[in-house]
Amino acid sequence: MPATQPYAAFVFDAYGTLFDVHAAVRRHASDIGPDGPRLSEIWRNKQLEYSWVRSLMGAYQDFWALTEQALDYALAATPSVDKAHRQSLLDAYWKLDCYAEVPQVLKGLKARGAKLAILSNGSKAMLESAVNNAALDEILDDVFSVEDVEIFKTAPPVYDLVATGYRLYPDAISFQSSNRWDIAGARKFGFRTVWINRAGNPDEYLDFTPHAVLPDLTKL
Repeated sequence: MPATQPYAAFVFDAYGTLFDVHAAVRRHASDIGPDGPRLSEIWRNKQLEYSWVRSLMGAYQDFWALTEQALDYALAATPSVDKAHRQSLLDAYWKLDCYAEVPQVLKGLKARGAKLAILSNGSKAMLESAVNNAALDEILDDVFSVEDVEIFKTAPPVYDLVATGYRLYPDAISFQSSNRWDIAGARKFGFRTVWINRAGNPDEYLDFTPHAVLPDLTKL
């Protein structure tokens, strides 16, 4: 490994960090109408809420089931949106756009000798589809899914999937996520953490601060 490379692995959250979670609704914006952004926000928020609640209850369902349930709630909460769009929105979620800088950044990190991986709440099938759609399958070394531990982030066993899988101490791993709560969980576990604050949100979880904050992945 080059001397300039301080981390053995760079690990990325998938949804919101590499892949744009709002791309599915935006793709059908003209059909959905002006309440599309609200629909998309509710969909995402409920998807995450369901993962946290089920983790606390010990009642795991895979992320795709939660994604479907969250969309059903979002459609019920935005009655102006025709429910006939449900299937087209779900289909689009399997092929979310990746952010523009992602392929180049990942290729650059790989050239520096680091292992590259995803660590995600997503099901293995969802992640495989997203990775292949974005042509990242030949760049990434591994994709870690919570399916293997049947609990969602921020549970420590999720982050341990990478440390154990790569047989590395946590501080040898740089973890990048756009989700501040995810950064808090990864920092607590011991990863070096980089918050990709794409939305310019205020900081929180101040007892588990990120090691770095970036507006996108470009400066990694």
